[in-house]
Amino acid sequence: MRLAETMRTTLGIGGIGYLNLLKCEQAARLAGVSCRQLSSNGHPKMPPCSFQPEKYESLPYERIVDIRQNNVSPALKTYYQKPLLLHQGHMQWVFDSEGHRYLDLFAGIVTVSVGHCHPKVTEAARKQMDRLWHTTNIYLHSPIHEYAEKLTSRLPGKLKVLYVTNSGSEANDMALHMARLHTGNFDLVGLRTGYHGASPYTLGMTAFAAYKGGVANGFGCYSTMCPDVFRGIWGGSRCRDSPVQTIRNCSCPLGCCEAKDKYIEQFKETLNTCTSKKIAAFIAEPIQGVGGAVQYPKGFLKEAYELIREKGGLCIADEVQTGFGRTGSHYWGFETHDVIPDIVTMAKGIGNGFPMAAVVTTPEIANSYAQALHFNTFGGNPVACAVGSAVLDVIEEEGLQNNCKVVGTYLLQKLEKLRDSFEIVGDVRGKGLMVGIEMVQDKKTLQPLPLDQMNLIWEDCREMGLLIGKGGLYNQTFRVKPPMCITKEDVDFAVDVLQVALTKHMERSST
Repeated sequence: MRLAETMRTTLGIGGIGYLNLLKCEQAARLAGVSCRQLSSNGHPKMPPCSFQPEKYESLPYERIVDIRQNNVSPALKTYYQKPLLLHQGHMQWVFDSEGHRYLDLFAGIVTVSVGHCHPKVTEAARKQMDRLWHTTNIYLHSPIHEYAEKLTSRLPGKLKVLYVTNSGSEANDMALHMARLHTGNFDLVGLRTGYHGASPYTLGMTAFAAYKGGVANGFGCYSTMCPDVFRGIWGGSRCRDSPVQTIRNCSCPLGCCEAKDKYIEQFKETLNTCTSKKIAAFIAEPIQGVGGAVQYPKGFLKEAYELIREKGGLCIADEVQTGFGRTGSHYWGFETHDVIPDIVTMAKGIGNGFPMAAVVTTPEIANSYAQALHFNTFGGNPVACAVGSAVLDVIEEEGLQNNCKVVGTYLLQKLEKLRDSFEIVGDVRGKGLMVGIEMVQDKKTLQPLPLDQMNLIWEDCREMGLLIGKGGLYNQTFRVKPPMCITKEDVDFAVDVLQVALTKHMERSST
């Protein structure tokens, strides 16, 4: 009862809402929130941070907003009703222009892998910039060759040839083009709610209407049913490779997965009715990112790869969000599915925020791509490769893959308790530090929580110092994909914030 009393006082909750909070007391205890963890303003206490940001002395906030409205593309949207003006970052923390500190659990959209401004990565960039900023691929320079050897040594099988690009869209664009050249086939297959970029070429494989502007795109591109074991037609309580399973019942015999078999039948139907007899490629994320951390039934991706290869196609693993140890158990997301793709694309965490990406493939496919000239002005520039090499070193030296496994499992298990405590938390899923929290109106209908309600919870989290993302077809899933250096103490704080925000939502809903 002390928690409800404290929240009534500090958050101004009363009346029927207060009675609901009393009912929620047990849920709060299950989630691990206690009065001693609430500061005087009713917000959970942040873990300590010794880093002191510099004083912000750049353009005033109002001037920034004015420039944004008049001189920056209106297609580039900002988060929150009052957009954050971020000034500085340190590991898992970011600071705004007023000096407020935030725990960044979205990592610049899953891009800051080893920590904001990690000192080793920053020093590597600084040293290379003092030596040689830019040349092009027409000359030799050591950073790209050192990086190519180091990165490809972390990939299995014949995945040994590297192309360095500047973004994930560009990497996927190249991979799809490469597959068509190598196979001589044209048709491409992906999954609904898959996101692979917004370039004219990749847009056909991005299965979200919101990203398509009405201009013709995607000739020869086909999307099949996403094997989502929570929101999809089929799914059960033993389907996915995660510490947390769905709330759906499962009647499958041990060792079998009827959901996987039925989604594979849908996959076959797409191949038999929509595509030609021969396929150029199938592209899929090991865990969907923008789609809301959607995980497939165990064994689905392996069977899908086999079907594509039977039709002469290549298999492309989009590791833009799942790569570099983020899933915890493995360095690459595709390894969790027991497959080896023909082409791997990667970006985001590859450079810890530095604009770089890569495509890795086999010598045979690389030779096919060489039938025409390929040139990239900035791809593989010395600074990018020095940064990428330093990121690989930090992941290994600081044990960040194992940290993803340990802290990620701890996070998922705590979020599972939240799910069991709140009717509007429909699903918690993921692996390592690739996590989604799907919000629903209720657990019976599983209808998505309306966007206006999602936004209120989201804004409350920001007000308490927690930054998380949103995803899913209806923006119904909170995306939790932080820098891989976060700690269990950070997780405790984040879950406490979510607990308070969800409880506050109960108060709003009851009035």
